[in-house]
Parts: sequence; structure tokens; C-alpha cells
Amino acid sequence: MTTSAIDAVTASGIEHDVLRHGPVNSVAEAAAAQGVEVRDLVKTLVVRRAEGEFLFVLVPGDRSISWPKLRALLGVSRLSMPDAAGALEATGYERGTITPFGSAKPWPVIADERTRGRTISLGAGERGVALRVGADAAVSALGGRFADVTE
Repeated sequence: MTTSAIDAVTASGIEHDVLRHGPVNSVAEAAAAQGVEVRDLVKTLVVRRAEGEFLFVLVPGDRSISWPKLRALLGVSRLSMPDAAGALEATGYERGTITPFGSAKPWPVIADERTRGRTISLGAGERGVALRVGADAAVSALGGRFADVTE
């Protein structure tokens, strides 16, 4: 079985593994099920920059977005996160399955600098499925950038 995320990462040509780990209820459970450290289980968060304008922020599982750092990086005074329906509309994915690969629109990607040089696990567009990729290759394939955006 495939998803648009798996199709997109395959089409990108970067090395990846698809992990089918089944249902989980937390980042810690997902990391354990995948056999990775919590910091390598990367959450893809959808952030609204303006009306109809979003971006993906890749956040290590043991950290959270630093809103002041992200606002400073983007040169804006206000950011927000869409509700579940807004995230689905912006990405084509339900919360808990969101990934920049195969998104309904290719929103900009910012990956926390702590993911640089690491092998990370991202959502794959379906519950209980993950993509294991090199962070540098993934961010490059997505046209993204690394920055210090977490705490």
C-alpha cells in the first residue's frame, strides 16, 4: 500500500525506508515502536503565516516551536496554527499524519537545525506509517532550510 507521501519521497529519489509500526498514542510511543530516539521522531507542524499562506516546521520530538525565534526568522509579528480542518485543507493530511512530502501544496519547509546530519522519522500520510530519511537530503529535496526554531 502506498500514500501520496510515499509516492512523493520515492519520486524525489532520496534514500528512505517506510516503517509500518501500527497505532501509537504519543511521540514517545511512536519513537519506541520505530526503534528511534524521541529527538529523531520529527513532528511536522503546519503554521499559518497569513490568510491562505502556510509553512511546515520540522520539530524534533523532544522539543517545541519557539514562537519568538520563528517570528524573528520570518520577519513577522504574528503566526498561528490552523485547526484540524484548516490543517487538512492546507496539506491534504489529517493531524498525526502530516508530512511535507506529497502535501496538497508545496509549502515552504523550515527544519530545526538540530535535525541536520541526522536520520529522522517523519509522518507518511497515514496513521501508523512513517518515513525514515536523512534530514539533509529531505530538506534539500523539499527546497527547505535549517534554522534554530525550537526550545
